[in-house]
Amino acid sequence: MWIFYGLPVVHPHSLLIVTVNSAGVIINVTFCSIFFRYSAWPIRKKMIIVFILEAIFIAGMVAVALTLEHTHPARSMLVGILCVIMNIVMYASPLTVVKTVIKTKSVKYMPIFLSIGNLLNGSIWIVYAALDFDPYIMVPNVLGAISGMIQVGLYVKYNKTTNWDEEEEPPNEVEMPPSASNA
Repeated sequence: MWIFYGLPVVHPHSLLIVTVNSAGVIINVTFCSIFFRYSAWPIRKKMIIVFILEAIFIAGMVAVALTLEHTHPARSMLVGILCVIMNIVMYASPLTVVKTVIKTKSVKYMPIFLSIGNLLNGSIWIVYAALDFDPYIMVPNVLGAISGMIQVGLYVKYNKTTNWDEEEEPPNEVEMPPSASNA
């Protein structure tokens, strides 16, 4: 969606948005391809459904933006608002484990590198948004940087009380295939 937002038909002079997010799409497709290759059929089926729904959503958004909105500001606003919503969801998703971290006083299932990545990513895009004064980039990334700060703060606070050797099931299990050879 951010690639579409940065295209000249929506938001002129946004080449950086297009190039950075294109690199992100390439990395994401590579990761998903590897995951898909080594996943069991039920997981693959879910992934296919999600990809189809995502493609339909993006195609619909592109069609609506290009047919109903005829000016750059109107297109930027429509696509920008949708990008803000999706970006906030992306930044907020790691916060789902915060309740468990506080309750158990353990950061065992909260990856610190994801938290630092959220903080740095949000901070860098805040600088870009401030230079270009783009509220659609600024709003979700301010929230993303705050989310990253909260996560890093929790990690610092509860890292010493985490029992790293304890063998327990994570609070929200991810379904994994038994082995790559059975896929």
